[in-house]
Amino acid sequence: MKKMNREEFRKHAEELDRKSRQEFKEQYEKVIETGDCLDEDGYPTDDALKLVEIWHWSDPKGWFNFIHSFWHLKSWGWHEVYGGKDDFLEEELNDKVLRYHISTAGWSGNETIIRSMEKNDMLWYNSWVQSRRGGHYIFELKEFSDDE
Repeated sequence: MKKMNREEFRKHAEELDRKSRQEFKEQYEKVIETGDCLDEDGYPTDDALKLVEIWHWSDPKGWFNFIHSFWHLKSWGWHEVYGGKDDFLEEELNDKVLRYHISTAGWSGNETIIRSMEKNDMLWYNSWVQSRRGGHYIFELKEFSDDE
């Protein structure tokens, strides 16, 4: 790849983002149109998993809402809280931090969803906080107002 100046880089990034948004839109419409996130055995469909992998970085809360919609055993393994205590720093988090405590319950369908989440680099690295033995994950979304 040739060396780009700032303007060429900006145009290249905009084109990649445009393609990413278009791919996301097409996959989203395909999944929503069919309404099938789970197959006949109750496992996530390939189309739903693909959508998790390519979900656009600009909508992290939508990503979690979509995943929650077909997460198995969510009444036991999915909890959302604002604030709380940072496990590492042992400091209180402010109430603008939305924390997701997600457990796979060892179910292979949920493990597959986690693997698809990991493939979405931008959303994974901007929200993932912790993984624990036994399939427990913690994610955080920080909510900002326009004046922050």
